[in-house]
Amino acid sequence: MTPPATPAPHPDAPGWKMPGALVLRLVLVAVLAVMVSGAVSAWLVTRASGQEAMRRMVSQQTDEVEVVARLLASKIEQSQKVLRTVAAGITPGMLDSPSTLEWLLQQGLPAVQFFDSMQVARDNGELRMNLRAGRLQKASELDPAERDALRRTLVHGKPLVSELIGGRTSDARVMFTMPLHRDDGTVLGVVAGALRLQSQGLLPPSMALPARDDSRLIVFTRDGTILSHSDPTRVMGQVRDEPGLAPVYAQWQTQAQPVVGRGITHAQPDHVVSLAGMPLPQWFVARVSHSQALLEPLQGAQRDAWWLAAASMALCALLVALLMGWMAQPLAQLTHGARRLLQPAASAGAPPPAPEDAAWPRAGGEVGALVRAFEGLVRQAHRQQRQMATLNGQFEAILDNASVGIVISRQGLLDVVGRQAGLMLGYGPGELRGRPARMLYATDADYQRLGERVQAEFAAHGAFDGDVCFTRKDGTPVWARVQGRGVQPGELDGELDGGTLWILEDITAAREAQAQHAWERSHDALTQLYNRAAFDERLGLLMAERATRPRHPPAEGQEPDGDGVVLFMDLDHFTVVNDVAGHDAGDDVLRHVARLLESQVRQIGWAARLGGDEFAVVLPGCALARGQAVAEQLRVSVAAWEPSYQGRSFTLGVSIGLVVLDASLQDVPSVLYAADMACYDAKRAGRNRVETRHARQATASGRMALGPV
Repeated sequence: MTPPATPAPHPDAPGWKMPGALVLRLVLVAVLAVMVSGAVSAWLVTRASGQEAMRRMVSQQTDEVEVVARLLASKIEQSQKVLRTVAAGITPGMLDSPSTLEWLLQQGLPAVQFFDSMQVARDNGELRMNLRAGRLQKASELDPAERDALRRTLVHGKPLVSELIGGRTSDARVMFTMPLHRDDGTVLGVVAGALRLQSQGLLPPSMALPARDDSRLIVFTRDGTILSHSDPTRVMGQVRDEPGLAPVYAQWQTQAQPVVGRGITHAQPDHVVSLAGMPLPQWFVARVSHSQALLEPLQGAQRDAWWLAAASMALCALLVALLMGWMAQPLAQLTHGARRLLQPAASAGAPPPAPEDAAWPRAGGEVGALVRAFEGLVRQAHRQQRQMATLNGQFEAILDNASVGIVISRQGLLDVVGRQAGLMLGYGPGELRGRPARMLYATDADYQRLGERVQAEFAAHGAFDGDVCFTRKDGTPVWARVQGRGVQPGELDGELDGGTLWILEDITAAREAQAQHAWERSHDALTQLYNRAAFDERLGLLMAERATRPRHPPAEGQEPDGDGVVLFMDLDHFTVVNDVAGHDAGDDVLRHVARLLESQVRQIGWAARLGGDEFAVVLPGCALARGQAVAEQLRVSVAAWEPSYQGRSFTLGVSIGLVVLDASLQDVPSVLYAADMACYDAKRAGRNRVETRHARQATASGRMALGPV
């Protein structure tokens, strides 16, 4: 048994669709937001960690110099305690017995071994003992600075720690003095002990850490002499030569700050300097560190953290892009379906797909609302397609059965050509469709002149109405009365985007009659309407023919039946056009009004120009109500037209007098008089209106030739 064939997948079956430009832009914005937020967060964390590391380093370094300062202060205090012990063992009698004092200092007091040298002096300044390295020295060998320290102690009676004594590193020392008191508290003498600078009791070399490029531990005096340094060669040097420490020391000297035991730290661009002082010996402990060297491990860790942050941000951005792409799939499928929906519209007349033929995504929210809207649009398009097919059939039927030629042109091409127009021009059905309108004219110059004429007419009147000579397919001329209107309302330029509708009426025979002299005698040369003489003649014939018909008397209270109506028309504000725009513009207004009158009453009557801006219209067999409706229609048409000349628009109106042709009017002068009086009533009532007069309102004295108003 053969298995059933697998059906082919629907072209609109759900699947992964590439999101559109809007979604891609949103994804890009989201990715950029993730990257920027991650970068800002990483920068803030890095900055905070750097600041915290610097704070900890400063705190640690400050604590370090405070500890070293306390350690050195304790050594000074210890040295003073040892010297106090020695002073306590010296009695007043020993000062008078040099041998006893020598024995005491060399053998009797072990504490004496703590100092490198010792001196004892009486209150009168006499040096009783000068012991250096366990051997007696002459009084003359005592350093002047040491002698000065002894004298100051005797004068003030207080212990002291001397300034640095000796100018070489190997000979540099510090002297500690302690006064000797009698029982009554007076100064008996002074005992002094000296320690070498780098001795174990003061600043041993082991206290200074090995020299490093990133940090230096320095002990220096108030005057800037270096006592201890990580680099031994810098001992006895000057602080002003120390990078990083020199500006801090100079600032301290300028501000004359006191020596304090608490540590302070100065952060500079390249160095971090921490200082702590020892008040008694007037010494300072400084730690000078290179900022970049100390922060280099942290910076390496920060670089690693930046790489990890970048990788994390890239991963998050990828996840956000994939998630947004997945969330945007209903919208992408909707877009794909909409594009497929528009594809048949590009083909000639192809109907849109049925709603059941499109696989729309099933989603809620905004996408669901759009899906429902698209489905409704598809159903509406199907209904409109059917209606359009019906309208096209009706339009084709109108074109095939119209008594006049109908042509629709668009952008210089013949879009629609009716059967009657094709026959008039000598072409078969469909032969002119899509062809250029130029082929209907004998020469390019004729086509260009007519185009300029059409443009001018549309600019001035919003439409075209005139006689045009075309060329048939066989080359013979054919004259047609042409009326042109824009397909879209409000379009007033020739060959518009929406197209132009042209109605053609063959007037070749009429044009031939116009060539004859009789036509010239009966028509006005400017407006091509009947002139005054022809009007009187035709109206007289109409009234004579009416007089031969049998009449029935009207019922009581009713008007007698009429055989038509006569309209007397006088243009309002016509002199303004002549005065402002010139007589050429006035002639153009008269021609246009004549065309308007003729087009409105051609099927039910005829019009004539009586002279100047006065016209008359005869509507034979027209009842009063119908005549009033036609008159109002003519008034509205003239009032709605706003001609434009020399960049200025003009407003016209027309006053119309209407009279019924009944039995009381026996001749043409009486008819014109009654109509003229009705027109005068319209002007007196405010112009641009229609007034009706019955024959009995005209007096017998008014039966005279029509005069100008």
